[in-house]
Amino acid sequence: QEFGDAEYHIEFRCPYKPNARDQERGNSGCYFLGRYEVQVLDNFGDPPQDNWCGGIYHKAKPLLGASLPPLSWNTYDITFITAKFDASGKKISDAEITAYLNGKLIHDHVKIDGPTPGGLSDQDAPKGPLMLQNHNNPVRYRNIWVKPLNK
Repeated sequence: QEFGDAEYHIEFRCPYKPNARDQERGNSGCYFLGRYEVQVLDNFGDPPQDNWCGGIYHKAKPLLGASLPPLSWNTYDITFITAKFDASGKKISDAEITAYLNGKLIHDHVKIDGPTPGGLSDQDAPKGPLMLQNHNNPVRYRNIWVKPLNK
């Protein structure tokens, strides 16, 4: 199913991998519209980065680190506003994200100038699916819902 502007609720749990480092610690991600990735990763206790939990992959680091320890259930509550286009198809505004991780604000109306790497396309779009990334790490998801915004 494809979505436009919407609120998302996603719960995820990263594995405990004490001998793994960096991107090998439960790497996954949530792709909004199949194009814009918010990273899922166990980096509990580490400073925020754009490629660690809560980061908009290679676009924006979270305001703070808010992830819980591995094997704990984490929660994203995200409002995603799509890029907007005029009648000729020209983009007139960037996509925008407001995100909470475990109830803490990590992105506040952050503009995203284009899709992140690894998605369906490198082109913005007004609609697309929610995709969960598989990097062969035992990340688990539950209680996922999407509430379209009517504007």
